[in-house]
Formats: sequence, structure tokens, C-alpha cells
Amino acid sequence: MSNTYTQIYIQIVFAVQRRENLIQKSFRDELQKYICGIIEKRNTKPLAIYCMPDHTHILIGLKPNINISDLVRDIKAGSSKLINDNKWVKGKFEWQTGFGAFSYGHTQLNLIINYINNQEEHHRTKKFRHEYISLLKNYEVDYNEAWLFDDV
Repeated sequence: MSNTYTQIYIQIVFAVQRRENLIQKSFRDELQKYICGIIEKRNTKPLAIYCMPDHTHILIGLKPNINISDLVRDIKAGSSKLINDNKWVKGKFEWQTGFGAFSYGHTQLNLIINYINNQEEHHRTKKFRHEYISLLKNYEVDYNEAWLFDDV
């Protein structure tokens, strides 16, 4: 698209099926690099990523011709295949259905990158459920709490 100039920043958040603590430190770096590769192949720029044991945060620079639902589908499918092919978890690994996507302005980037990179510290005091609901409320997203999580 010539003469089209955009800068769209999106934080994507999604959870492990039943929010089980399946993502281990032993393979987290490899998983994060793999996910970044999927993002880059879709002509999108990964800016920050952190996979907690039960959920993942990704900040991307999105092009206007990329469908975010398709991108998340590809990330989840590819990363699930990587985890299952390498037998990093017992049984079958799956991501929970759905995701959250939240937009940011350029001036907010350092704040959100630091937030994503410091997930372990952040979750010492705040559980994922509360974090996610806070995001939904802060962005005034209509939601039904009964449909948010498939808990253990």
C-alpha cells in the first residue's frame, strides 16, 4: 500500500488451556523466539513478549492489512505444535480459546514494554485473572466473566 503510513501498537494476551502452569522456564526462551518468528513472517513487528507459566503477553507493531485474529490463530497453532512436537509438557498442550487485544500510543511504549518484561515481578502481587479483568475494565471492554476463563 503505497502512501499509507501507520503505527499501530497492540498488546495481545492469551492463556494456557484451563490456565494450567505448563510453560516452564526451561523452554520459555525458545518458545518466545519461535512466537516472534511467526509474528515476523506475518509482516508484523514483535516489540515485547513474555510467556508466564499460565499466560502470554505480546506487544506488536501491527500493519493495517494484518488481521489480528488470524495472527493470534497462527501464533497459538504454531506454538502449540512446537510445544507438543518437543514433548515439553505431559499430554497435549493447548491455548485457551480467545484472546485480549489492547491498543497503545507511541508515548506509552516504554511503559508497556517494561510491564511485559517484568511479568514475573508483577505476578508476585497480582494474579492473572485480576490483571486481565483490570485490562478489560480499563479499556471499557464489555465482557461476561463466566466466559473469560476455562479454569483448572
